[in-house]
Amino acid sequence: MIELIINPVAGNGLAKKIGQEAGRLLEQRGIEHRFHLTEAPGHATVLAREAAQRGAETVIAFGGDGTLTETAAGLRGTRTALGIVPAGTGNDFVKTVGTPRHWREALEFVLNHPARPVNTGLMNGRFFLNVCGIGFDVMVLDYAQKAKKRVRGIWPYLYGVLRAVAAFRPKPMRVTLADGTSLEGEYMICTVANGRYIGGGIPIVPGADVTDGLLNVQIVKSVPRWRIPFYLPALLSGKLASLRFTQSYLARQCVLCASHMRLNLDGEILPVEEARFACETDALLLHW
Repeated sequence: MIELIINPVAGNGLAKKIGQEAGRLLEQRGIEHRFHLTEAPGHATVLAREAAQRGAETVIAFGGDGTLTETAAGLRGTRTALGIVPAGTGNDFVKTVGTPRHWREALEFVLNHPARPVNTGLMNGRFFLNVCGIGFDVMVLDYAQKAKKRVRGIWPYLYGVLRAVAAFRPKPMRVTLADGTSLEGEYMICTVANGRYIGGGIPIVPGADVTDGLLNVQIVKSVPRWRIPFYLPALLSGKLASLRFTQSYLARQCVLCASHMRLNLDGEILPVEEARFACETDALLLHW
């Protein structure tokens, strides 16, 4: 049994359209399936958990990264595999695992690739799949959300970058890794990553590996605001780690602390004072 979880508003209605087409294709092939539309934030997690309890072999998420994360959270620790058909604004996690972007190709990819385990993450016990961060990136997301209603892909994020350059102020942070390494200072970005991409395709941590049992922690020291535009090409091309004021680490666990911190958790902005991250090894089965 395959179950489809579709966010009807993802991609300005694109997910619903292609979900219905995918359902018809499965019916034509005689593949037993169920069709579900999400009704509110968090509903995909409930639907996925119920599908796993029914013994579904695979649950396919139709939507963006938010729908994907919610669906994966419901399948965490089960024997039901996750499939992905990207239909949102950014579709970042699929770029890490190689899922095709066109819905028909993505569906064929799920049907023809065996499920393999991947790592996931927890932040204060809360599930995440892709990338978390604090600092400049959060301000970029604030502005990008406003542009997502008009354009897709990387363009909302680029708009957010340009707006954030003018308004950003670095904040003091403390980062502590599982091996006892402690870093404290004013940082522009601190990224904790399981996946590689953010913002519709920006390779923020291109070396991240969803099978290594570790999180990538990348810290960018503060620079004068007028210099930020000169480093944007490095950000967009995946070369941020090569800059002299960037520090990169691998850790199974880490802790971030900052006053009045706003944290990006797979695209959702959360207010926290302390963020405790942990990598969960082989916590999810994924067709990839």
